[in-house]
Amino acid sequence: MAKKIIVLGSGFSSLSAACYLAKKGYSVEILEKNNTIGGRARQLKYKGFTFDMGPSFYWMPDVFENFFNDFSKTPQEYYKLVKLDPAYKIFFGTKKSISISKNLKDIIALFEKTERGAGAKLQKFIQQAANNYNLAIKDLVYQPGEKLTEIITLSTLKKLHLFFDSIKKQVHRNFTHPWLRTILEFPVLFLGATSANTPAFYNFMNYADFGLGTWHPIGGMYQVIHAMQILAIELGVKIHTNAEVLQIDVEQQKVKQVRTQSTTYTCDILLSGADYAHTETLLPKAYRQYSRSYWNTKKFAPSAFMFYVGFNKKLQHIKHHTLFFDTDFNLHANDIYKTGNLPENPLFYASFASKTDASVAPQGKESAVFLIPIAPNSKDTQEIRESYFNTIINRIETLTEQDIKSHVLFCKSYGVSNFKDDYHAYKGNAYGLANTLLQTHLLRPKMKSKTIENMYFTGQLTVPGPGVPPSIISGKIVSNMIQKNHL
Repeated sequence: MAKKIIVLGSGFSSLSAACYLAKKGYSVEILEKNNTIGGRARQLKYKGFTFDMGPSFYWMPDVFENFFNDFSKTPQEYYKLVKLDPAYKIFFGTKKSISISKNLKDIIALFEKTERGAGAKLQKFIQQAANNYNLAIKDLVYQPGEKLTEIITLSTLKKLHLFFDSIKKQVHRNFTHPWLRTILEFPVLFLGATSANTPAFYNFMNYADFGLGTWHPIGGMYQVIHAMQILAIELGVKIHTNAEVLQIDVEQQKVKQVRTQSTTYTCDILLSGADYAHTETLLPKAYRQYSRSYWNTKKFAPSAFMFYVGFNKKLQHIKHHTLFFDTDFNLHANDIYKTGNLPENPLFYASFASKTDASVAPQGKESAVFLIPIAPNSKDTQEIRESYFNTIINRIETLTEQDIKSHVLFCKSYGVSNFKDDYHAYKGNAYGLANTLLQTHLLRPKMKSKTIENMYFTGQLTVPGPGVPPSIISGKIVSNMIQKNHL
């Protein structure tokens, strides 16, 4: 009889693991707290508009390809992909903006035009980033984080210095123009940390950006979740929504069952893709690995204020992905990572998916998702949200030289309290643990419980780290670990 595995949560890592485990013959059931699947990648539909509630950048397409290939499938069997051109646009001020082409050749020319000699330097920089990317994908990110020898190889020893250098220092040694520095530093925000705190090795994110490009699945990022759901069900996975686990019962160092409000589920193995810190609070105290003080010492990725907005007209001078970096980046970063204060003049990001995808907004109208990164556990009130929304709308009007405030049909907001309520996210973080040097690989929370023989964890608080592709990879890593330990 097949061993029964209960999976908590239905985000990317949980769905990934469920698919791999079901393929290997395990009986897999997913328990999802909310009424729809997807975790942070859920979807919001409202008045004819469709919004991705969380991730909206489709980077590292090879990771998605590899996942579906493992099941003799391709992403194209489930959704249509479009490569964005430009990949994104950055505003540095009124009449001061740069658009990043989908072609590396054009980006090199843009750098050279902006700063003499920067084109050749960028070409060399991206070559190194590509080498790091290939090393990371082939040798490092699929490692379970159990032994240091997993990442100590001849190849990594040659690059050891890059782990003690930072992205910021590396970029600033090569480029002087502030716009170019910002363009090269911003991708590591997807890792949940600033460029000053991120090892230079992670410049492979620049290759993911410039080399592999930015893509969009028609219908939104939720189409990837939907595809993984279809695959999981085809493989025999059962998915239960509105099934929040309230208690985990342990006997003789083994999980015996989990309890929801209405049902008790027995299991041979428990895998949590839900918030790690929260999951452990469901255990008897004697079986909790990490204390509250442990989590409090960790550097978490930011939380966010998010706004899902419908406009009654098409907007001008913006692109599908638009970054508004017209204020001081360092001041904002300081508020997130040091003071914990709400930023006075925040940088922010906007996704106008309807610029590419007609399916996400009614004809002649525009959909927008705005995201302001803020410190975890930031104060969150309706008044604060409204104030920030007015601030960014006013800034957009100035920067894009058009009236948009009077064309807002509706605005739905999401913040720290929602991340806590919907996902039990520790301190209301949006992305998990930051990938700093001291929170990399072996130094991240363990996938296998040290106190319970048949309990495992996956997702953004474990290896390899935050982001959609790493979460998909995390699901594969933990499934391999389970197969190895529970034949």
